[in-house]
Amino acid sequence: MIDPLRDIRIGTMVEVSTPSQDPVSYTRQILPHGFESIQLTFWQSLGGRDLVRLAGELREVLAERDIPISAVGIYGNPLEGSALNRETLAGFEALIDHAHLFGTNLVTGFTGRVLGQPIPASLPRFKEVFGPLAKRAADRGLRIAFENCAMEGTWQSGDFNIAHTPDAWEMMFDALPDENLGLEWEPCHQMLMLIDPVPQLRRWIPKIFHVHGKDATIRWDVVRRNGVFGKEPFAFHRTPGFGDSNWTGIISDLRQGGYKGHLTIEGWHDPVYRGALEMTGQVHALNHLRASRGGLHIPNPT
Repeated sequence: MIDPLRDIRIGTMVEVSTPSQDPVSYTRQILPHGFESIQLTFWQSLGGRDLVRLAGELREVLAERDIPISAVGIYGNPLEGSALNRETLAGFEALIDHAHLFGTNLVTGFTGRVLGQPIPASLPRFKEVFGPLAKRAADRGLRIAFENCAMEGTWQSGDFNIAHTPDAWEMMFDALPDENLGLEWEPCHQMLMLIDPVPQLRRWIPKIFHVHGKDATIRWDVVRRNGVFGKEPFAFHRTPGFGDSNWTGIISDLRQGGYKGHLTIEGWHDPVYRGALEMTGQVHALNHLRASRGGLHIPNPT
């Protein structure tokens, strides 16, 4: 029987670029915990990884449990010209060309940014780079989604990404109105800027292609006492289930907006559930998000 709750699958990330980690072995070990999909992520470079071989090995592991790959992503700055940034751009091209081997139609990453300049200054270069990439993806039936992480940037300056505020999204999609360009959205990055993520979620659902499961805790006492530029941190990334977000509301809004896709837990950021407690935190997040999705599917009486 088809489980309609799984129109939104709850998965987790597998970092391919971590030198000490074999992504195939890691995937094999975590699947028994019940994750419903995985997302593969590279940091700045593919690192010489043989994508054909990786895809084949992962297909074999995932087929045992009928688990899909939600997306393949590379996170760096494809707009700048250093050797490493050129590797990021080449990585986008390679992932677009090989995404079908992983069984996904989605490639994710940052937009990149012209270093140290206000967001509008990056738009011509953004259009120059992602116009051809959008066409390359469309020709293969793929979509591209930009994560909404500021990477400590602001409107005035930054190193990696312009896609972190609704004003920037308006400008990006005006510059490139391609239907296969969208967002990889999560509430955490908005909360860290003291933005209420819920109203923008409802407004932007048609452009949300992928959702990251990462939360935040805001210490409002610190904000009221010292503001956001004092020595005491006012906010923390959290694994879902430990932060401030109402995931029942978020998933309900996604459903009401017609979103069908993946909600991928992004770990490795929680200040408490990390290190030896990393997978404990991720499995708690999986169970929390499942409960927020509605718990077990109960068939209606016939």
